[in-house]
Amino acid sequence: MHKLAQTALTYIRKHDLLRAGDRLGIAVSGGADSVALLRLMLELWQEIGLVLSIVHLNHQLRGAHSDGDEAFIRELAQKHGLALISERRDVKTYAAQKKVGIEAAARELRYELFERLLGIGTRDRIATAHTLDDQAETLLLKLARGAGTRGLAGIYPKLAVSSQLSALSKPGTKRPGGMAIVRPLLATRREDLRRYLTEIGQTWREDSSNRDLRHTRNRIRHGILPRFERHVNPSVQNALADTAEIARGEEEYWAEKVARLLPQVWQSKGTLNYAQLETLPLALRRRLVRVAAESLGLAMEFRHIEEVLTLKPESGASLPQGWLATRNGDVIRFHELDEKVSDYQYVLSVPGKAAVPESRLNVEAVLVNSSADSEDLLESSFAQRELVVRNWRPGERFWPAHTKELKKIKELLQDRHITGEEKRGWPVIASGDEVVWMRGFGVRRDFRAKNGGGVLIREFPINGE
Repeated sequence: MHKLAQTALTYIRKHDLLRAGDRLGIAVSGGADSVALLRLMLELWQEIGLVLSIVHLNHQLRGAHSDGDEAFIRELAQKHGLALISERRDVKTYAAQKKVGIEAAARELRYELFERLLGIGTRDRIATAHTLDDQAETLLLKLARGAGTRGLAGIYPKLAVSSQLSALSKPGTKRPGGMAIVRPLLATRREDLRRYLTEIGQTWREDSSNRDLRHTRNRIRHGILPRFERHVNPSVQNALADTAEIARGEEEYWAEKVARLLPQVWQSKGTLNYAQLETLPLALRRRLVRVAAESLGLAMEFRHIEEVLTLKPESGASLPQGWLATRNGDVIRFHELDEKVSDYQYVLSVPGKAAVPESRLNVEAVLVNSSADSEDLLESSFAQRELVVRNWRPGERFWPAHTKELKKIKELLQDRHITGEEKRGWPVIASGDEVVWMRGFGVRRDFRAKNGGGVLIREFPINGE
């Protein structure tokens, strides 16, 4: 057994990547790394007890060169007596349709194929040829983009495939340990794989796009990492890979702890208990907010998590993907604002502030002594009454400052060409059955302060403080 095969075997056993009886699909692109993976698995299949096959996706990005890669792989499969699953997808068209980069589109389509093969039960594992160099590049890339500790975990040795796919499997096809995509070469250097192929006389295909410096990863591979090696640390790839190993261990520990604590602070879907949250260490608070948001399908960056954690009472923060977080008392609520507006109502104290997520607005009421005439100054007697911020109701009327009589709110909004869901959710302030303030129109004419101070109504966008 070649020493490189022994290295791969040690890594496979350390991380429990493969077991006897596994039907392993080897993802082969034709490049040196994936061809080396194939040859190493051909050395190890009897030792482990594997059933091997080859999986290839022709990305159709390089015309005849892509077809040449496919033909080369077909010859490899025939030479070694292995079954081949080969498909073609137009990556460029897919990228345009999904509005993603070519690299991201190619990866999505590859993993779609892998997961489909695992889902139908014809394979138990798919092996990809990610190397220690890939790990180092990934870590630098994620660090530069602002990844947290989870991002520093880099590429995982084993990627479990969604259990939802098990419904596609034929009865009796499930294997111990579940379905997964595995990376047996994560502890192996790329240069060692090429040296191995040269020693055994195995050719491979070169992909010219791997040197295209328009791709960020290639700039890291051919420019940044070599400079690190020369000027900072000759073993920088190993150091980065070690960092990823440490981060993965940390993430596994925290994932278990967060799973136990989440039910204590995640009161219901979309609602966090702030009082309970603030009793915990900062590291746990950050992780709990991130995991809670992810359970709603919301991916947040570090700055968004910090905004949620530092929300003041009756305030809000804009989040990615059209979401909003608001805090009312000790309750933090996540709102998806792409949904149709339904009726809402928030109590407005004097003095006080209310977050109105439906309009991405904060409304504040403060007592002032100024005698300045203001369309937003409500007579002081309303400081003793209950005020609520809500959307207007059909049939309600309002008296703007510069008109002679009450008008239907519906007509006032139509005159300003406010339509659709924006019109449906337009905010007003009501006291009892009376609308006393309306966004964009100020305080109702007959309720405006006339002599001295009053209750000043102010509005500003959420995150506008």
